[in-house]
Amino acid sequence: MAAVPEITFHGAARTVTGSCTEVTFGDRRILVDCGLFQGSRSLERLNLGEWAFGPDSVDAVVLTHAHIDHCGLLPKLVAQGFEGPIHCTAATADLLEFMLADSGRIQEFEAERRNRRRDRAGHEPFAPIYTEADALEAWRRTEPVPLEQWFEPAPGFRARLWNAGHILGSASVELEVGGVRMLFSGDLGPEHKAFQADPEGPSHLDYVVCESTYGDRTRTRCTIAERRAVLEDEINRALDRGGNLVIPSFALERTQELLLDIAHLVDENRIAQVPVFVDSPLAIRATNVFARYSGELEDLDGRNIFRHPAFRYTQDAEESMRIDTFSSAIIIAASGMCEAGRIRHHLRNNLHRRDSTVLFVGFQAQGSLGRIILDGAERVRISGSDVDVRAQIRRIEGYSAHADHDELLEWLRERRPITGAVFLDHGEPEAVAALAGDVKELDSIPAVVTPDLGARYRLRAGGPAEPLGTVEPRAHMIGRDWQNEYAAFAVDLREKLLRIDDRRAREQAIADMNAVLENYLSPGARPRPEADRSAHHRDDEPRHRRRKRVPRRRRRTRR
Repeated sequence: MAAVPEITFHGAARTVTGSCTEVTFGDRRILVDCGLFQGSRSLERLNLGEWAFGPDSVDAVVLTHAHIDHCGLLPKLVAQGFEGPIHCTAATADLLEFMLADSGRIQEFEAERRNRRRDRAGHEPFAPIYTEADALEAWRRTEPVPLEQWFEPAPGFRARLWNAGHILGSASVELEVGGVRMLFSGDLGPEHKAFQADPEGPSHLDYVVCESTYGDRTRTRCTIAERRAVLEDEINRALDRGGNLVIPSFALERTQELLLDIAHLVDENRIAQVPVFVDSPLAIRATNVFARYSGELEDLDGRNIFRHPAFRYTQDAEESMRIDTFSSAIIIAASGMCEAGRIRHHLRNNLHRRDSTVLFVGFQAQGSLGRIILDGAERVRISGSDVDVRAQIRRIEGYSAHADHDELLEWLRERRPITGAVFLDHGEPEAVAALAGDVKELDSIPAVVTPDLGARYRLRAGGPAEPLGTVEPRAHMIGRDWQNEYAAFAVDLREKLLRIDDRRAREQAIADMNAVLENYLSPGARPRPEADRSAHHRDDEPRHRRRKRVPRRRRRTRR
């Protein structure tokens, strides 16, 4: 039987991180992207798992761009036996040197931090997923290729890259193998994207793998000038309060867009000339790469705005700590979802201040600290400390680097006819479902597939995708997991206990909670079904307010 191509989704299936798609043809295998899972702790645990394939069996990787959720497991792949090339654009290769090295340092730091925790004493020590040395070895395997030029990543495969308009160096990947022609969107940029031209790509395809990050929302169209007006208003409101404006920002692209707009606002005297701190070594390195490619970027007008006198770049950790002694400063720090990096220090020192403002300018994945704050948490836990959220929490959507629902549909229209199917990945379940419903209504697209993690399909030119099962039947948590719920519970527990004004009742509440946990630890313990649990809820009256000791009555909770 002649070999036919197969495709397997090892990441970004019903979630927005961990992008990694395997395409096989006979005994040849390539990966499109190899990204890190980010978000809930359960989702991040997938980074520690075994590969569903042998890393030494992979012939090549074709990389769409330098965001960590697309490239962040390349060092692990190399450390465990991959010896092939990593094909990408020249700008992506330049950015990878810093992006991967920074990720390696974070892995080492997080492993060391966990091993120092008192509650880890006596446990098996954590090992980093990979090291900075592994990261630099992966970067050395990059082989830059120009846009729209065919190359051969492995025998039997032909590929070329198309501008995706997402970030510096981003690309969509066209692939021809075994008579099948397919296109991987990577992450697609929106209209009016600073620095980048609009996405491009071929048509007349058998299969398209399309991202769906914002598949469930349509943004109000916003030009760069209109976005600057919104930013101007947010900055002036924040500074009028007298506190700092803290902006969690992705080090790559989002920080540079913010600098572009802030420089214009300062030069036009539309905002006060206050210190603007870029507090991220990675963002500083990425900014230097942007400056290197400034002649190829839109909207710069021949200027190097990244050296504006208002900007203060902080490399040193001690200098970073001193930033919070300022008031009425603008602090741009990574990471963009507040999961790691210096932003957590600034949040810990500013979230409790009523005169401070936290401005979100990027996507916040379910389960991330940024999403929890944005969703209205009154108290959060940061690096072991409980922090009250009193600062103003604001959001601007005009900085999205992703196409929205309508822009994704338009991009797919331009790829028609598509004779086999559209696979929708890189989106949370609601976004995937919303986009899938409308893609099904488009002419010349016979099928829409929303793969699960590990889903595998056989591909045929002009025909449907044939499901072949799941190669890695491992459960994963898309959004909030038990550790998110535990953190929220722990943050509120002390305050709720203090609200019980009777000491003996407080002690009884603690004893009751311990008894519940012991019950779950007993052999064969299982959670009761929801309907059964509801029958055991007590009424809303706190026990410590019932003065008379009475037999326990079980009544349904009023809802």
